[in-house]
Amino acid sequence: MRVTMLLADFAQVSDGKLTVVGGGWSLTGPEPVPFGIAILIRVPWDQANQRHVMRLELLDADGQPVEMETDEGQQPVVFFDDVPFEVGRPAGLKPGTPLDFPVAINSGPLPLEAGRYEWRLTVDDEADDDWRLPFSVRFEADEV
Repeated sequence: MRVTMLLADFAQVSDGKLTVVGGGWSLTGPEPVPFGIAILIRVPWDQANQRHVMRLELLDADGQPVEMETDEGQQPVVFFDDVPFEVGRPAGLKPGTPLDFPVAINSGPLPLEAGRYEWRLTVDDEADDDWRLPFSVRFEADEV
């Protein structure tokens, strides 16, 4: 599978297409802000009409899960936790054509400390270097 991921101010899927507003940034903060993540998964022809499972989690600079306080205590920040998806082949599509599966996530502000982070996507428990979306949170002016 091929995956393209983009941080944005807002993302939406409509009519099988991604709408991205304020997309393409990798530096934020220091104050928390709402954000979106636009994801385009290109499913190979031979993997269409099959169930797949995706997971999108936030990791710190050391590759460790970022945790936030919830009603159930400290929990990792995960937007998709083994969420199933399946892409069907439309009638009349030329054999071998990859199929697009657009995904949009929008979130309220996350109170992250200054530093480096990444969103990591896994599909069917597999990861790829291209399925990572790194970003940084700025230090406060008086912390520098």
